[in-house]
Amino acid sequence: MSDGRVAPDDSWAPDACTLPTAELPLRLAEFDRFFRDAVRGADRLSARHLRLELAGDARVEATARDLTARESSCCSFFAFAISRSGPDTLTLDVRVPAAHVDVLDGLAAPAASAAGPR
Repeated sequence: MSDGRVAPDDSWAPDACTLPTAELPLRLAEFDRFFRDAVRGADRLSARHLRLELAGDARVEATARDLTARESSCCSFFAFAISRSGPDTLTLDVRVPAAHVDVLDGLAAPAASAAGPR
């Protein structure tokens, strides 16, 4: 795409995302690495709501806050909430409007894969 927006066929990122196309592979790699390193569980609470259980160390929390803040700045339809659900566990809730359920589907798949069988 010449306008610098992410093409939906390149990933789970929709046209509504303003991340420059050249930066997309780096952001996707960041999410993949984050999921692999931090996700301990993934629950789809509704079509529009994904809950991720994360390792609770300070490094994971800092990474989660940084990554979700940067993602919110280019894909403003995401609503991220990070909370401590126990001394060693963080919870990351991800919500999207109905128009972007397919984006959440695309985000949920690698997160669930990283979490492994439950």
